[in-house]
Amino acid sequence: MSERNVDRRKRIIIGVSTLFLAAVVGAVVFGINLNESGSNGNNVNNKKEHVAASVKAVQSLCNPTIYKEECEENLMAGVGDSTTTSPFDLIKLAFNITMEKITDKFEEMDILHDIEKEPRAKMALETCKQLMNLSVSELERSFIGMSEFNLMNVDKIFMNLKVWLSGALTYQDTCLDEFENTTSDAGKKMQDLLTTGMHMTSNALSIITALSDTFTNLNATKLSGRDLLQDSESHSSVDHGVLNETLILNRKPNVTVAKDGSGDFKTINEALNKVPKKNKTPFVIYIKEGIYEEYVEVKKNMTHVVFIGDGGKKTRITGNKNYIDGITTYKTATVAIQGDNFVGMNMGFENSAGAEKHQAVALRVQADKSVFFNCSMDGYQDTLYVHTLRQYYRDCTISGTIDFVFGNALAVFQNCTFVVRKPMKNQQCIVTAQGRKEKEEPSAIVIQGGYIVADPEFYPVRFVNKAYLARPWKTYSRTIFMDTYIDDLIQGEGYLPWQALEGPTGMDTCFYAEYHNTGPGSDKSKRVNWNGILNLNSKAARLFSPSKFFHGLDWVRATGVPCFHGVPPHYRHKNTTLPW
Repeated sequence: MSERNVDRRKRIIIGVSTLFLAAVVGAVVFGINLNESGSNGNNVNNKKEHVAASVKAVQSLCNPTIYKEECEENLMAGVGDSTTTSPFDLIKLAFNITMEKITDKFEEMDILHDIEKEPRAKMALETCKQLMNLSVSELERSFIGMSEFNLMNVDKIFMNLKVWLSGALTYQDTCLDEFENTTSDAGKKMQDLLTTGMHMTSNALSIITALSDTFTNLNATKLSGRDLLQDSESHSSVDHGVLNETLILNRKPNVTVAKDGSGDFKTINEALNKVPKKNKTPFVIYIKEGIYEEYVEVKKNMTHVVFIGDGGKKTRITGNKNYIDGITTYKTATVAIQGDNFVGMNMGFENSAGAEKHQAVALRVQADKSVFFNCSMDGYQDTLYVHTLRQYYRDCTISGTIDFVFGNALAVFQNCTFVVRKPMKNQQCIVTAQGRKEKEEPSAIVIQGGYIVADPEFYPVRFVNKAYLARPWKTYSRTIFMDTYIDDLIQGEGYLPWQALEGPTGMDTCFYAEYHNTGPGSDKSKRVNWNGILNLNSKAARLFSPSKFFHGLDWVRATGVPCFHGVPPHYRHKNTTLPW
């Protein structure tokens, strides 16, 4: 099969997967609605009533979507003169029309010839093709996930679907971000090409969320009385992960990497070539002490990979790709993790480009159910790109200047230290920039039980180059700080708006909250007065504890990495000195 045919098949899968997903969901939703209203399509006897029922079914399906008019228009075009009242058949009729539109638009991606004149735009287009493949992958497994639908596992299925659809949407949005600072009009053309696919993915996410809410609401009276949103995890205050901390650490390495030649390989990339495709069990790569100057990518088909080093300051992977030298942000990453169920322990990830080079990513993570324990991520602007899907960080240290933790993953940082470094003279520092674009996305950055402190070089100028907790990179940016020691480097205002071309944005639609923090920078009395700055009570705070936020912690506990799953009132740092 030619490369063009393979690409075309993948583009078609986007349309089929998303629409079929909507079809199945619609069938369930309509089944509930029709049963509750006492009506049944089989009892409709004349054409007018059939058509009216079809219109009602389409409107019902599209009701929770953001792009409702587009949803209804596409579905009604598929209905035509048909008198079917089956929700599944109604949406199936729209397959060909919508799929043709999407396929035609994606075919046009190959004719953006004007970008050849601009290297950064050309790189952005190449990145877009990679991102669209990743987006297709998330839509494919959403499609498969719906086939596993059953009431006994409904909460897990809905959570998976929301995470994966959010990932698909984020990849498409990242494609557009890559064109932001290009001089050609290729970015506008790409936005036109991607609009239909992004709207379809968004609508699918809205439908899944509405269905999830429907099942939650029905639970008390119709589904055997069991709380479908109740954690299957234990709620005791014991940190169970500590008991099994050596579960992976004690495993014999599959391969060893050593710069001095004492291992199986001298480079990490050589070791990665030995990972079986679609691996199902931990493949442990022990990386001995040393500075590894290489760019590492754990690809999508490299699952269950484990990196174990000799410590974050001893085993380090370093690079210096950066935006100023003509590389798009996505491509600057020293290490990129795409394979699901990745585990990194005692590792260091670095981008040494420096503050003057602007965006320079040390680690980009887009692997579902990835875990990092006792690792260091060091850079300046955009150090750690928590791009998509579910990520857990424990006892890690992350350093940087501007937006040095950013992205749209479901990311929890527990007992981690965030070190603000000295920026350029005219720069301010921001710890986080979360990229939740739509309200239905389950993503957020959750910082629990850690430190936010100044690097020794930044400490003398911390009131000159002011530092802030967050700024809203995307419309519904969401970040929560809980039980964290915040030193005096953080300004009383706490947050900055995002400066877009049209002016400051995100103040009213973001979701920023602080709960039970300590330290001089935790005083909320002078915080900015935005609608998006919220106060959490204990019940609301628990929704962002790891077990609730992730809807289960089996994948974390399987690694043996410590994890405190709740938000108990006594969870505090007794030691409030700088952690050097």
